[in-house]
Amino acid sequence: MKFKADEIASVIQKEIETYRGQIETSQVGRVLEVGDGIARVYGLSGAMSGEMVEFPSGVRGQVFNLEENSVGVIILGDYLSISEGDEVRTTGALLSVPVGQAMVGRVVDPLGNPLDGKGPVLATETRPLETIAPGIAGRQPVKEPLQTGIKAIDAMTPIGRGQRQLIIGDRKTGKTAVAIDAIINQKGSGVICVYVACGQRDSSVASVVEILRKNGAMDYTIVVNASASAPAPLQYIAPYAGAAMAEYFMYRGQATLVIYDDLSRQAQAYRQLSLLVRRPPGREAYPGDVFYCHSRLLERSAKLSNELGGGSMTALPIIETLEGEVSAYIPTNVISITDGQIYLEPNLFFAGIRPAINVGVSVSRVGGNAQTKAMKKVAGGLRLDLASFRELEAFAQLGTELDKATQGRLDRGYRMVELLKQPQYQPLHIADQVISIYAGTKGYFDTIPVPLVAQAEKELQLFMQDQRSEVRDVIVNTKTLDDATEAALKTALLDFLAQWESTHKK
Repeated sequence: MKFKADEIASVIQKEIETYRGQIETSQVGRVLEVGDGIARVYGLSGAMSGEMVEFPSGVRGQVFNLEENSVGVIILGDYLSISEGDEVRTTGALLSVPVGQAMVGRVVDPLGNPLDGKGPVLATETRPLETIAPGIAGRQPVKEPLQTGIKAIDAMTPIGRGQRQLIIGDRKTGKTAVAIDAIINQKGSGVICVYVACGQRDSSVASVVEILRKNGAMDYTIVVNASASAPAPLQYIAPYAGAAMAEYFMYRGQATLVIYDDLSRQAQAYRQLSLLVRRPPGREAYPGDVFYCHSRLLERSAKLSNELGGGSMTALPIIETLEGEVSAYIPTNVISITDGQIYLEPNLFFAGIRPAINVGVSVSRVGGNAQTKAMKKVAGGLRLDLASFRELEAFAQLGTELDKATQGRLDRGYRMVELLKQPQYQPLHIADQVISIYAGTKGYFDTIPVPLVAQAEKELQLFMQDQRSEVRDVIVNTKTLDDATEAALKTALLDFLAQWESTHKK
């Protein structure tokens, strides 16, 4: 066998050119005590806050507390595999999660490990768990609508791409259902959705995943699950992991939607960790920086400037109240950070008005900027009409005689309440919403008995799709309601009413 001297020489030459003298160092400490997802470590005097550390069992941790003689580490995994005296190594890196197209359609834990039994997640890129939110110059105003498919929200508390809209209410009032409807409605719009389940029951998360799968929504959704049985550290980092996964797509110019379900549980997990590492408790035993914990998460939602690609991240954080106590610590914190809230009321829910949105308390601080021109035109006075209807309804319960005009407003109010009801997991196209709300506010349903309004609305939508598709198509394509389209819509509604009366005559 002959050796080629020139080949060997060229390889040696290349090795010499690319040689870099590097010494890899890592600090080594020892576990002083461990328990409840927390380890106190001695000897890591050079550790940085938020740095990732490794235990011998392969479990990772994050530096949480820097004390004089020791370091408090939150353990991201099974803390039972760690014992006193174990070695702990610093990595010099921040905690990162896998991101990219490979994550879409998967159910993962906050560290990116698969939970759906579909094999490993083949993500090639990672992103730090926490990044600094884009500044003022890196953002643009929220103008582009993000349709939820829910009439009551798109008409009265519209959501724009890049907005943070809080969903707040007592337990079992349909908060998650509103968020799931919003995800289902993104089908075909190119929006990547991330659903973060924090402190939820595994059975609830399984049913949510099944609903998304049935509706074809898992094709563009990532589910991050830190269930109630997961250690507190995982529940604490889950929303940040979801935000990092969405940011990957946002900085590539895509629109994303993130649901944090719910931030009350994340705050409780953070409180648990803080008390375990002996941070001083404040109001309701929460640590003083719990506001910062949520603000630095929600500030990452933005509509980026065109220079940064124009991508967006819309956040729908969910907060659970106790007995409607909106002025409690965590609810007031998150209300002050977000751009509006959708308040779900138990009384409305149990009265059969679903989604149970309280129009008086719910508000969108982006307002009409995030509505199409057609919806803006038809829904302009809807909020005030409903608010005055609620007052009239309370007055009418006194049993006093009402004049004809007042009775007429009351009757129309009952029909509008029926019209704004919507079955679960059946989001409506914006054009169908515009047609329904126009018909209701302009009095086309006034002759229809209140119990039949929902049925009449369904038949109206079928009528517009089958027999007057040209009118609906104009609204779909132009997203406006000009004089010619409005005239055609009026004619179509009169034709529908004539058809309805002929088929429903006794």
